[in-house]
Amino acid sequence: MITSTGSSQVKHVLGLLSKAKERREYGEYVVEGIRMVSEVPSSDLVKIYISESFSKNCEYKYDKAITEVVSDNVYNHMSDTKTPQGIMAVVKMKRYTLSDVLGKDRKGSAPLVLCVENLQDPGNLGTIIRMGEAAGATGVVISSNSVDIYNPKTIRSTMGSIFRMPYVIAGSFTDTLGQLQKEGVKLYAAHLKGSSDYTHIDYTGGTAFLIGNEGNGLTSQAVSAADCLVKIPMSGEVESLNAAIACTVLAFEAARQRR
Repeated sequence: MITSTGSSQVKHVLGLLSKAKERREYGEYVVEGIRMVSEVPSSDLVKIYISESFSKNCEYKYDKAITEVVSDNVYNHMSDTKTPQGIMAVVKMKRYTLSDVLGKDRKGSAPLVLCVENLQDPGNLGTIIRMGEAAGATGVVISSNSVDIYNPKTIRSTMGSIFRMPYVIAGSFTDTLGQLQKEGVKLYAAHLKGSSDYTHIDYTGGTAFLIGNEGNGLTSQAVSAADCLVKIPMSGEVESLNAAIACTVLAFEAARQRR
């Protein structure tokens, strides 16, 4: 049992939780809680850590061959949550391609891609990934200047969809948009100056929705790359929606049409 916060394993977990650079270096990240750990594909599990109390009181079946028991005080020191459940796991990062994001292995389904540029709120990104799975999106494109997808808050917000929703980090966002267009995918940018009501467009073919930064929206380069600027009509004095909500409105309209 690990009883010291000075343990190299404890330091590694803390590094993965707090530093994107360390996550990239090792190709690993951390998930917490029974639900999240139980949903990790077994091939992606590196290590499981459980608190001493959890080991004595929980009936959850975990792989003992890769599990370390940690004293309660050390576990609380390691945890990134306010009310730790007593179980966390180190997980291998997935390696997806644009082909995966386009859903080329999903027969009979036109691509539905969510493209986010310079998103800074980890909760927004996690919500978009979770929502994308629910709406039947084939994948997510994330600009390299967005919040880290492996940020612990982002991971929690995905509620397990991180393990199932293909995603790529775009070195050049506009170049990746161009690649989508070459694959027959039309780009629809959510924009306040959009000339088309989002409900008046056919999304049953290859579709990608472009969602920008929470405060500044999409860059001029991304807007220029779009095939069409769409708007979501709003009442009252509201000028714009939260990025994740706007993305949800658009994605579920596409899902409705495809049903």
